[in-house]
Amino acid sequence: MALSDEVKAGSTVELTEEEEREVEERSPPRAVVVFETVRREGELELRRPALSLAASGYAAGLSMGASLAGEGLLRAMLPDAKWRPLVDSFGYSLGFVFVILGRQQLFTENTLTAILPLLDNPEKLKTLWRVMRLWAVVLATNLLGAACFAVAIAHLPFFSDAVRTTFLQLGQEAAAPSFITILIRGVAAGYLIALMVWLLPFSDVMRPFVIILVTWAVGVASFSHIIAGSVEVLYVVASGHLSGAAYLQSYLLPVFIGNVIGGTSLVALLNYGQIVAEGNESRQS
Repeated sequence: MALSDEVKAGSTVELTEEEEREVEERSPPRAVVVFETVRREGELELRRPALSLAASGYAAGLSMGASLAGEGLLRAMLPDAKWRPLVDSFGYSLGFVFVILGRQQLFTENTLTAILPLLDNPEKLKTLWRVMRLWAVVLATNLLGAACFAVAIAHLPFFSDAVRTTFLQLGQEAAAPSFITILIRGVAAGYLIALMVWLLPFSDVMRPFVIILVTWAVGVASFSHIIAGSVEVLYVVASGHLSGAAYLQSYLLPVFIGNVIGGTSLVALLNYGQIVAEGNESRQS
């Protein structure tokens, strides 16, 4: 007997066929349905041409500059009060909204979507090569777009001096923690972003709210996101207050490790384990 039939059999309430259909429609999707939706999306991304990935990744890197611009503008215009981070962190969400609703390629999304096909595909080596290709292309072009945005706003008069000073402050705050602190905060950010990807397929009209809520949490907690944070730190580099080598060694490396651990181990593997356990239980029943 299927699990759904057992659940129905355990009820003393008798429903008409129409009421049964309404119950099914109002029930949240099973985890296996969410898994398969995200997995198929990942399969499509793994099969995309490199040039298509690169163009989308570069656009995403540029779009993530909106997170620095949004947060910096709000911080510059708000009074220096304890509650200010609760408000200016909504500006941090802006880049994520543009990227995700615009269907652009963001590296931290792919720590989940690309890993699920790898976990579920018997051709591990072939799929692993595709994952590495996807990650390399998307990460490189995300960072290129982020760097172009940072250089542009550092050297062209898009913003006032007061706002640019705030941008510099945000970048210095992002780069200030130790290697291990950035790594740990990167794990938290990678976990939350991958969890957001898990939630989005069935969020429907709530998609913008889910994106804003999750990324606001990343921003207000000062967690480290490899692309949003890189825009901030690369602004410091472009302004001449930090060397490129220091950015690579002290920021990019730890945040990369942390985001990958958070996105793959804590979300992809745990959710995949849930699906495997559910599948085994269904077969036994």
